[in-house]
Amino acid sequence: MGWRVLLFSCLLASLSTHVRCQVALDLMGFGPDNPASLQLVMFAQNNPFPPNYTTSSGIPVSDPGTVMTAGPNGPMLVQDTSFFNELQHFDRERIPERVVHAKGTGAMGSFTVTNTEITNFSGASLFNQVGKTTPIFIRFSQVAGESGSADTVRDARGFAIKFYTEEGNWDLVGLNMPVFWIRDPLLFPSFVHSQKRNPVTHLRDWNMYWDFLSLMPETTLMSMFVHSDLGIPQNYRMMNGFGPNTFSLVNNQGEYVFCKFHMVSNQGIANMDPSTATQVAGADPDYYIRDLFNSISLGNFPSWNLSVQVMTPSQAKNFAWNPFDATKLWPLTEYPLIPVGIITLDENPDNYFDRVEQVGFDPQRLIPGIETSPDKLLQGRLFSYTDTHMHRLGVNNELIKVNAPLQTAKVANRQRDGAARTDNNQDGSPNYYPNSFNGPIANPRGKQAAYQVSGMVAAYDTSNEDNFSQATWFWNQLTSDERSRLVSNIAGTLGLAAPFIQERAVNNYLQVSDDFGNALAASLGINPASK
Repeated sequence: MGWRVLLFSCLLASLSTHVRCQVALDLMGFGPDNPASLQLVMFAQNNPFPPNYTTSSGIPVSDPGTVMTAGPNGPMLVQDTSFFNELQHFDRERIPERVVHAKGTGAMGSFTVTNTEITNFSGASLFNQVGKTTPIFIRFSQVAGESGSADTVRDARGFAIKFYTEEGNWDLVGLNMPVFWIRDPLLFPSFVHSQKRNPVTHLRDWNMYWDFLSLMPETTLMSMFVHSDLGIPQNYRMMNGFGPNTFSLVNNQGEYVFCKFHMVSNQGIANMDPSTATQVAGADPDYYIRDLFNSISLGNFPSWNLSVQVMTPSQAKNFAWNPFDATKLWPLTEYPLIPVGIITLDENPDNYFDRVEQVGFDPQRLIPGIETSPDKLLQGRLFSYTDTHMHRLGVNNELIKVNAPLQTAKVANRQRDGAARTDNNQDGSPNYYPNSFNGPIANPRGKQAAYQVSGMVAAYDTSNEDNFSQATWFWNQLTSDERSRLVSNIAGTLGLAAPFIQERAVNNYLQVSDDFGNALAASLGINPASK
C-alpha cells in the first residue's frame, strides 16, 4: 500500500482543497469505502461452490484452458468444438459501439409522484396519483468520446431516463444542458463528425471542431454552456438534466399544451476545474462510473426533482421566437417550473453489458398523455434513434430485458420473427390486422391529439434566426470569475485552430458581447473584427 499512498499523495498535493478529500476517497480506497473494488470478493463469498465449465449449449468441458492437437506439438483439430464455441463468441462479444454517447454508466431506481398538478395537462397514467411509483433506468454518458475515453473531459453529458409504466415504456432522452447545438436534424451527422476524430489522422481535430461551430452561429449558446464551469461536472450525481426538445402534454379531454422537462439535482451542482479534471483523467479515467457505483452501493442514493415548463398553443403562437427551437431556452420567469415528482437511483446493474450497454433510448417511445411537437430536431430524432437501435442491437432490441416493458404493459401487435427473437413470438395470435380470430384490437388510449398545421412545403433555412440574444443573457448571468474561466476554456482549444477560424469564432462571440469577444481576442492574441 505504501507506493499507492505516495503516488496519490503527490497527485493530491496539487489539487484544490474543495475536491481533494473526494478524490482521495475515490482514488485511494480499496476497502469497504470503495465497493467497486470488492465485486469479485463479494461474488466469491456469495458463491462458495464453483460451477462446472460448459459450452454455451451446456455441454461439459473437461479442460477449458487447453486445445486439442494431433500430438503434443501438432496442429489443432477441427473437432475441438469447445475451442470454436469459445472463440466464435469472443469474436462477437462486442456489439457496435454507439456513434455518440459511447461511454457511460447507469442505474435502476424509481420515480414517485409528489404533485398531480400535471394531470391538468397530461393524462399519462404514471402521474395520476401522489405517491405512485414507477420503476426507471437512467443512463449517464459523454457525447463525443469513445467507450475508452476519460470521464472528466469537457463535453455535454447524456441524461436519459426509461420509465417502465403500465402503458408501455416512456423514454426521456436528455442532456445536462438545457439547449442543443443545432436546430435542423439534417445537420446532425455533420455536427457529430466535427466533434469526433479526423478520418485521415484519426486524431481529435480542433480545426474541424471550431470550423463547424464558427460557421453555425446557432451553436453559440450551447458552446458557451459546454465551455463554462458546467462543461466538467464533479460527477453524474451533481448535475441537472434537461429534455432540450419540446414535447406535447395531452389531458384526458384531448386538450394539449407544449412542455419541456427538467431534472434538478438534490445533491446540488458541483463542477471540476480543468487542471483537476486532467489529473483525475490520468489517475482514474472511469472516475464518474466508479463514483455512481460506489455511492449507490454505500446507500447514498442520488435523486432529482422532475418538473415541467408548460406553454399553451396561443402562447406558442405569439412567442418572441420559434418555441420549438432546440437551441433556445424558455424563460423560467414566464414559464415557471411545475413540480411533478422525485427520481431516485437505488440499485446498481448486476451486469454492465446486460443493462448499460444494451439499453436503448428512443424519443419516439411515448405513452398516452405525452406526445411529439413540431420541434424539427425532435422529429428527426424520432427516426434516427430507432434506426440506430435496429443496427446496433437488432430488430428485436425491445425484447432485451432492460428495454422490455413491464409485464403489465403486454405487447400485442403483428410483429413477428427476426433475428434474436427470444420470446414466444406472440404465440398463435394472428400476425395481421384486421382479423377475425381475436387478434389485438385498436386501443382508444393511443389516439393522439389533433393540431392544425399550414404553410408551403419547402426546405426552410433557419440559420439567420436569432442566434445571440440568449447567449447574451447567459453571459450577463456569469460572475467576473466565471466569465474569465469561460474565455480561458474556449481559448484553450480555439487557439489550436487555424487563424481564420479563430477570427470567425471571435466575431460570433462579439455578437454576444463586446467584452466577451474582445477578451477572447486578447487571449488569442488577435485583432477582433468589428461588430
